[in-house]
Amino acid sequence: MKKQTDNETEYLKDIQKGNKEELETLSELDSSTIASEDHMTAEEKLISELEGQRVFKKGTSPYWLVTVVAFCWSLFQLYVVISPINSVYLRSFHLAFAVALAFTMYPIVKRANLRNTITWYDLLFAIVGVSVVLYKWYEYTALAMRSGAWTTSDVVAGVIVVLIVLEAARRVMGLPLPLIACIFLLYDYFGPYMPDLIAHKGASVSKLMGQMVLTTEGIYGVPLGVSASYVFLFVLFGSLLDRAGAGEYFIKLAYTLLGRYDGGPAKASVAASGLMGMISGSSIANTVTVGTFTIPLMKRLGFPPAKAAAVEVSASVNGQLMPPIMGAAAFIIAEFLGLNYTEVVFAAFLPAFVCYFSLFYIVHLEAKKQGIKGEDPSKLGRAWPIFIKGIHYIIPIFFLMYTLIILRHSAQSAAFNAILFMMLIMIVQKPIKAIIDKEKLTMGILIEGFSDIGHGMINGAKGMVPIAVATGVAGVIVGSVTLTGIGLILADVIDQLSHGYIILVLLFTAITSLILGMGLPTTANYIVMASLTAPVIMQLAASNGYVIPMLAAHMFVFYFGILADDTPPVGLAAYAAAGIAKADPIKAGLQGFFYDIRTGLLPFMFFFNNKLLMISSVDPTDPNDPSKWVWISNPLEIGAIFLAALAGMFAFTSATQGWFLTKVSTIERLMLISVIPFTMQPQLMIKHLDFPNEYVSYLAGIAIYAAVYMIQKAKLKKTPALA
Repeated sequence: MKKQTDNETEYLKDIQKGNKEELETLSELDSSTIASEDHMTAEEKLISELEGQRVFKKGTSPYWLVTVVAFCWSLFQLYVVISPINSVYLRSFHLAFAVALAFTMYPIVKRANLRNTITWYDLLFAIVGVSVVLYKWYEYTALAMRSGAWTTSDVVAGVIVVLIVLEAARRVMGLPLPLIACIFLLYDYFGPYMPDLIAHKGASVSKLMGQMVLTTEGIYGVPLGVSASYVFLFVLFGSLLDRAGAGEYFIKLAYTLLGRYDGGPAKASVAASGLMGMISGSSIANTVTVGTFTIPLMKRLGFPPAKAAAVEVSASVNGQLMPPIMGAAAFIIAEFLGLNYTEVVFAAFLPAFVCYFSLFYIVHLEAKKQGIKGEDPSKLGRAWPIFIKGIHYIIPIFFLMYTLIILRHSAQSAAFNAILFMMLIMIVQKPIKAIIDKEKLTMGILIEGFSDIGHGMINGAKGMVPIAVATGVAGVIVGSVTLTGIGLILADVIDQLSHGYIILVLLFTAITSLILGMGLPTTANYIVMASLTAPVIMQLAASNGYVIPMLAAHMFVFYFGILADDTPPVGLAAYAAAGIAKADPIKAGLQGFFYDIRTGLLPFMFFFNNKLLMISSVDPTDPNDPSKWVWISNPLEIGAIFLAALAGMFAFTSATQGWFLTKVSTIERLMLISVIPFTMQPQLMIKHLDFPNEYVSYLAGIAIYAAVYMIQKAKLKKTPALA
């Protein structure tokens, strides 16, 4: 038995070794650099390449500068949980650390000769940036005393802060986000000169800087506050979990459990990406971490390169839908709406799992269409020993969810306690393993856990730079909306374009989110669209007689912001997966987007059927007041909603993929599409078909689905070759 287990382990190691060698070739890093950068994994190098980060040789001054700043940032964020400070101070230091790392980690232009060193002007940008970003901290009392009567130094400092944050965003995320922020700033200043439809009285430079920098309405507003208070801790928890070895464990466990089934590696990719998505919140990191293992396996078993890449892209992008992190948006949604964080997670739970189960089904259909079988079971390990061997990676996640949902701790407290728990596991796991394996306990084994904690803290801080900078720049747009009242103007424009039809309003919003999301990170895209269009959606929905909770509008724009991550021609996740698969990134992105059409259907469904968000009813006089929402708590009702929604999504998937048990005919496709309103919009059936309740509608939809199954079954009996 032990010999068989050793063979299985060696088989998995050989696969991983081959994939990492392929990855190192793909990343096209200088071989001497790779040899000296033993602190980074091959996956981390590729992520750095894709995100345009500098890659420093270990032991050099730039390496230590970035390492120390990143480590200190993580220490600071942990310290302020133990000893809280003024929220403005917290936001100032949070942004200062992010700015310092943005100018030292990312070059001014993406040129090879600037990728391995920090120039004098980068240091100058970093020093000036940190100094002006902290202006609100050391002038806090004086600014509060002279609120509105800003001095020249206040205004000058404000202008420099805006320029610094915009330049940091340009380096980290490219031009789109700072360009959009500049358009809003120009609109704020030149309001009187705009066309009559969008004209306003305008704002002086002094008033503009007061709004954007000197108060907490702009850069130092709610988005940055959420990033500083909550998001950092959850990202740090995910980074520590990954550094401890959870990523490799999730991949191995998923592959062992699912590898033997038709299209097994693709199903393992979906499962592993979902598990990684719970803790990472980054579609690119998710794609690279899981894809380096699963994509070559998919190709080896018969998946075309573009489809292998597309499966991984779709799974990784959808990982941001998975609670508890949800790409950092869950915390901002909660803050914007005055909801408890656990309520947002509760509402997001059902759509996220329906989305993932339907992706499993897509992979199954693709495997059936192409006749792709699973892996040889003799080459796979036994699931139970693998599960037990890494169960200490799962316990901290359950501990986090338990403290959040059952004990009702604050998100900050729950994340902090989970981090401490994770650190304890990292310290003891290597010595305990050595004792179990009857190995000699050396000083290296005893201190390895502390080294991993340090690396995890550094990686967590580095991963926070795009989020912190994005929330700062997004604050400019939020502040602009508040300053000019453009939301009301936009409502009139959209109302005229849509002629008051709420479906057209939602379509305009979805398309805009997709277009903006091609150039914006998910969090920034959500903040922009939630500030601009969510109130408009609510206003026009109310005028059309729909009573919709504000959460539905916010979740709507969040879902379409995520979809933009694999939308050609920009989706970086698609480029990452295509590079690993050696496929055309445009084809991979288009195929991934086609797989994700079902994700685009869900927001329309839960917008009109709030029970999919676990909300039973809303006060029609004030749908924006969460305290008046009635949440569904009956497990049987939740189960019925979930199963009906799953049937509807499976039917939609078969209709779009053109396959059920075999190829579907036009009539069968129409029957499958007709399942959707019965299972996901039962209130329409109650209204138009006089059904007594939604359960009758669910049963009718499932009956249609079963009828298609029987038709296909009969077809297969007549012509077995179709299978």
